[in-house]
Amino acid sequence: MPKQKIKSLKARAVAIDMEEGVVNEILKGPLRDVFDCQQLITDVSGSGNNWATGFMTYGQQYREQISEVIRHAAELCDCLQCFFLIHSMGGGTGSGLGTSVLNLLADEYPDVYRFTTAVYPSADDDVITSPYNSVLAMHQLTEHADCVLPIEKPGSSGHMQQNHQLIKADPKHSLYLACALMLRGNVEISDIRRNIERLKPSLHFIHWNQEGWKTGLCSVPPVGPPYSLLALANNTCIRHTFQDLKDRFMKLYKRKAHVHHYTHVDGMEVSQFDSSVESLNSLISEYDALEAHMGRVVDDIQRLTIA
Repeated sequence: MPKQKIKSLKARAVAIDMEEGVVNEILKGPLRDVFDCQQLITDVSGSGNNWATGFMTYGQQYREQISEVIRHAAELCDCLQCFFLIHSMGGGTGSGLGTSVLNLLADEYPDVYRFTTAVYPSADDDVITSPYNSVLAMHQLTEHADCVLPIEKPGSSGHMQQNHQLIKADPKHSLYLACALMLRGNVEISDIRRNIERLKPSLHFIHWNQEGWKTGLCSVPPVGPPYSLLALANNTCIRHTFQDLKDRFMKLYKRKAHVHHYTHVDGMEVSQFDSSVESLNSLISEYDALEAHMGRVVDDIQRLTIA
């Protein structure tokens, strides 16, 4: 892409991190001109991998500023339809402040509240706060696990590489509720339809949504490769992520390990951990109930016909 076009193009994105070094890496990278510096919110000290600090402290301290920056970005949209939020399930800013942002969006944009939320585990060991994060965001989190499905093109010996998956899970062995394929570049509609038909027999879709595919195609290719694919799968495989999260949390919480790091933050109480586990159990049970429909087939439904 020509340099002058990159300078004129601005990403409709708000980047938030209480550790300024993370966002500074963006400003040093090749796409630094794409991001509007007025939509980058940082601090110096960071949240210290502490959910309570991110939610209770920075969530309150930066709420007005975050609200204003999001409002400015939203006003630039011709037709605001959703928010796409990417945050971690651990840490302080990603999970703690991330949950605060979720609540802010729910309060200030109720008409576009059912937005897509992608969550991914952090590499750190801050699992003790994660169940609480999952509970507070539970009503916002849909069963989205980001994955990439292979798309083959006629005459090609290979397919798109399955990489950049945000959650370590295998959706092919779980139940799909819906799947969106967002493609860019040298791809035809016939390619998409042919690949969907190829994939159907190997994927398990919920019985009431066997045709739950949504596709989007942009003819402008990404920088570098001739085409790219993003698959957003509404899939029950994320249930295993929450179960693992709970198991690791309980090992620490039974020993009350690290609890004092969170309860010393104003507003955080031990009882909130207990209620969080109960809500997380309920969330996991909902996924179990969905997976119980695996393999279920419904009779053909008589549809309306036009004479």
